[in-house]
Amino acid sequence: MATVRLNEVISKMNVENLTPQIDVSKIRIRQPDINRPALQLTGYFEHFAAGRIQIIGLVEYSYMQQMKYEDKERIYRKFLSLDIPCIVFCRELEPDELFISIALENSVPVLMTRNATSNFTSELIRWLNVRLAPCITIHGVLIDVYGVGVLITGESGIGKSEMALELIKRGHRLVSDDVVEIRKVSEETLIGTAPEITKHLIELRGIGIIDVKTLFGVSSVRNSQNIDLVIELEEWSKEKDFDRLGLEEHYIEYLGNRVVCHKIPIRPGRNLAIICEAAAVNHRQKAMGYNAAQELYKRVQANLMGGHRNDEDE
Repeated sequence: MATVRLNEVISKMNVENLTPQIDVSKIRIRQPDINRPALQLTGYFEHFAAGRIQIIGLVEYSYMQQMKYEDKERIYRKFLSLDIPCIVFCRELEPDELFISIALENSVPVLMTRNATSNFTSELIRWLNVRLAPCITIHGVLIDVYGVGVLITGESGIGKSEMALELIKRGHRLVSDDVVEIRKVSEETLIGTAPEITKHLIELRGIGIIDVKTLFGVSSVRNSQNIDLVIELEEWSKEKDFDRLGLEEHYIEYLGNRVVCHKIPIRPGRNLAIICEAAAVNHRQKAMGYNAAQELYKRVQANLMGGHRNDEDE
């Protein structure tokens, strides 16, 4: 199960740690959701999602301010004795000394951000959804082509990296070469990233490792990209039947999500970079409601119907 260290959350979200005495590097976040403990501050702890990051906004803070000291101590001790990864006060709202002291007793980190509650929670959930999403690694190359995330797969040595290099020279952006980490962030969305060790690097047989960011500039790379289309490279063979019309979409499945997949035959003289660009643009066109294959089918049907009428007239 994927986890995120709390110190990574603190660094990413740029929050202030009000309890530096606690070692946050040992605390791990396991859930991408958050909780606003409104009912818990009134003393109701049934079905409390204690494993989530707890967010204190203006409403919760105002309620805490008007609580009697005896109620505060009782509720705080119950609340902070549970297995809470951390508590974040938004809008630079500062907790009172009693809250901080009980949090330290229970080793619960207390953080503070200047951001508004809704903005902070939405950004935190978005980031955690990516980091904690189910993840697999596959052998392939991921390129951003006209804003379409194209995952290029195929047997080792078939020319994936060379195809990626040509696309980069044509102005497109590399996400990952050789190994692609795929994360399922929703039932519709897969995001691909590169492992830190190979980020921005391409391996070319006969040359070795090249640094794309250094050679072609920062505009030639990006850190992550949705996976919208898969292009599977295959050796051309007379015995294989490759799709020539594209009337039906073919799919490949990763982590339970289906992605459109095109099998492209490799043959000397074929410009694979242009084919990839055309596939990406055609994919965008289909998403916008126009399908060239279906348009051809309609024209053929109309032509046949027209010829049939002419035969009847004769």
